Amino acid sequence: MTRRSRPLLAAAIALTTALLATSCSSSGSEDDDASADASVPASPVATAPQTPAPGTPTDTPSDTPSGTASASPSGTPSTAAPGTPSGTATAGGTATTPPGRTTAPPAPAGTVWQPKPGVTWQWQLDGKVDESVDAPVYDIDGFENDASVVASLHAKGRKVICYINAGSSEDFRPDAGAVPKALQGQDNGWRGEKWLDIRQLDKLRPVMAARFDMCKAKGFDGVEPDTTDAYINDTGFPLTGDDQLKYNRMLAALAHERGLAVALKNDLDQIPALVGDFDFAVNEECAQFNECDKLSPFIKAGKAVLHVEYKVGTEKFCAQAKSLGLSSMQKRLELDAWRKPC
Repeated sequence: MTRRSRPLLAAAIALTTALLATSCSSSGSEDDDASADASVPASPVATAPQTPAPGTPTDTPSDTPSGTASASPSGTPSTAAPGTPSGTATAGGTATTPPGRTTAPPAPAGTVWQPKPGVTWQWQLDGKVDESVDAPVYDIDGFENDASVVASLHAKGRKVICYINAGSSEDFRPDAGAVPKALQGQDNGWRGEKWLDIRQLDKLRPVMAARFDMCKAKGFDGVEPDTTDAYINDTGFPLTGDDQLKYNRMLAALAHERGLAVALKNDLDQIPALVGDFDFAVNEECAQFNECDKLSPFIKAGKAVLHVEYKVGTEKFCAQAKSLGLSSMQKRLELDAWRKPC
């Protein structure tokens, strides 16, 4: 399930109203424009995934291997968030940092896949993966899909991204007991989830390393760590922008150490500082909140931006998305197989 972590109450109410008033086309593939099931989730909390049983875990841009959030609340200025290094992204995507600051180490040359701007994709976190969707990139749940699913998608020529939650605990995951209770803060708006104290790098690093090891062992090409903008949310911890930068760079380093591409999820205001650490971006609802231009540093660096809208129809965002080079589509909030790409 998606973890759009913009402060939730107002957004959830607005989203619920709009979704209940909207019908969209229903299909597991990008070519089907049939009418969608009018049944939509009532709210983020109501549509959180069912608790698994214990132990259940016609674009042409290239997405071949290269040589090498939530977004901020509506109306937030485009200046860097508090704690963000003052350096700006270069044309190559590497941000300069003040003395004493370091970025996540780059992956060894030629070891990490990097999706290119404009590549089409499928994002499915709910239900059995529909492998018939004609998209070269799939983003699926890392716990709920085993190596055979990844191998099957590879056999069809797909690259596969491993979705995990990196910023919140999930009491329905097999490794829930590995997250110390003291590191769990406020509920994040999704059933069974609590924000993590991301300042505790030494305690969270082994938990996240184990999850990334799982992704690697199952054969995934990349990883999408979710809820990586805790510092702009009510977490129960006094988190700062600097805390988020350190945590996100730790995640990038863990992925690169394993030869995995890594996405920056939302966290728009810190893109100038982090674009050099991440291989691509995943974004929710930048069009709805008029923020898509903030993703341009990734496109300028030759890195894909995988983008979805839930409330806004394709007729309202696809023209801008294409002009910016985003890989955009409309999805239902539960992120089942249905999609309507630009």
